[in-house]
Amino acid sequence: MSPARDPRRSLPSVDALLALPSTQEWIDALGRAPVKKAVQETLEEARDRLGASESAGASEVDALVEQVRRRLTQLDERSLRRILNGTGVVLHTNLGRAPLAPEAEAAFAAAAGYGNVEFDLERGERGSRYDHCAEALCELTGCEAALVVNNNAAAVALAVNELALGRDVIVSRGELVEIGGSFRIPDVVARSGAHLVEVGTTNRTRAEDYRRVLGPECGAILKVHPSNYRVEGFAASVPLEELVEIGRTASVPVLHDIGSGLLERALLPGFPEEPSVADSLRAGADLVTWSGDKLFGGPQAGIILGAAELIGRLRRNPLLRTFRVDKMTLAALEATIALYRDPERAAQRVPALRMLREPAESVERRARAALDRLTVHLPARIDVEGTAAVVGGGSFPGFEIPSSAWSVRGVDLDRLAAECRAGRPPLIGRIQGDAFRLDFRTISPTDELSVAESLERALAAL
Repeated sequence: MSPARDPRRSLPSVDALLALPSTQEWIDALGRAPVKKAVQETLEEARDRLGASESAGASEVDALVEQVRRRLTQLDERSLRRILNGTGVVLHTNLGRAPLAPEAEAAFAAAAGYGNVEFDLERGERGSRYDHCAEALCELTGCEAALVVNNNAAAVALAVNELALGRDVIVSRGELVEIGGSFRIPDVVARSGAHLVEVGTTNRTRAEDYRRVLGPECGAILKVHPSNYRVEGFAASVPLEELVEIGRTASVPVLHDIGSGLLERALLPGFPEEPSVADSLRAGADLVTWSGDKLFGGPQAGIILGAAELIGRLRRNPLLRTFRVDKMTLAALEATIALYRDPERAAQRVPALRMLREPAESVERRARAALDRLTVHLPARIDVEGTAAVVGGGSFPGFEIPSSAWSVRGVDLDRLAAECRAGRPPLIGRIQGDAFRLDFRTISPTDELSVAESLERALAAL
């Protein structure tokens, strides 16, 4: 190729692109080094492309600048992003489970700076981070003492390690559950330094099964709520009240892992029976563990309630440092706890509760009204149709909640789902049958415009 005809010679230099006003704005925002690298990579791609054909024309400067902009946008894109949830799964573990209440969001942000996380303001000396939510949890639930760690699996592991290190933990075979990410109760118990003793069968466990194995080497009885599946038919388990009596007779503490963290059954009227925090404490469990980011609607946390003497032991356990909760989680959890002082206020302000309690008629009205937010002619048919949402997060398995969704047809559904995921913010729905569905039970009223705009952009890209 003759140098005079080489289209690559028409490309601007790195310095020329860096001197443009738009590029200077990016330098001010991101720094010179990443912008210079983006310019160099863009020019290198242009040279490779133009070198492949003598007939290629010189690249426009505006086109190069746009390619640099796209590259810098990808560079500045955060890996963890806000998502528009149109799946109809309220506590979607892959999407972060429970969204925070506005009060919890504000508290979370306020805690980003310096704070008295481990400083006693009254005495002017070091304090404990575990004091911040403990009193509020005791006031809310009526328990003797409380402790917060970073998730519920950590809560169970810490309790088992303290109560039964090198000793036996008795668990019904029907409760040896596998939780998310392939973590299993037997493995958690083993890693906590205890010996698992299985009793009963998969479908039936009786009180006598526990009594038969109780002995001086028993450190704890662990009852696990199988929250993500249901055993029906020829099945039986020992009620918590009876298990507590067995434990007290043998001087063995009973640990109840209820998982999903429903504070009171009355908060979700019309839902199937689910063990609540209040039920477990009334039944007399020595320690109760549950998740803060499921039905309670707060941040990710493992909450342990129970006897003051046992909670005191857990606070002195060296493993607690491993499971330490951070200051921003404590702030968001404290704000969420405060909402529950008025259950009706919590039902309105805690997003997970509000979504679960919203009448099906209200969801349908919002879905139909939101169609008016679509402002352009779209190459697809969009209908409002009845569907079924679910709780998610391992809660109420098999229970469906009547809901309404936008059903999109007439386009390549896989491509549409991909374009929606690529949006800013990403919009996540589900392909069901011949339609791409966006369930409005998990779309808040404040997000309806964003959902409409995201869907429009995705359809336009097709």
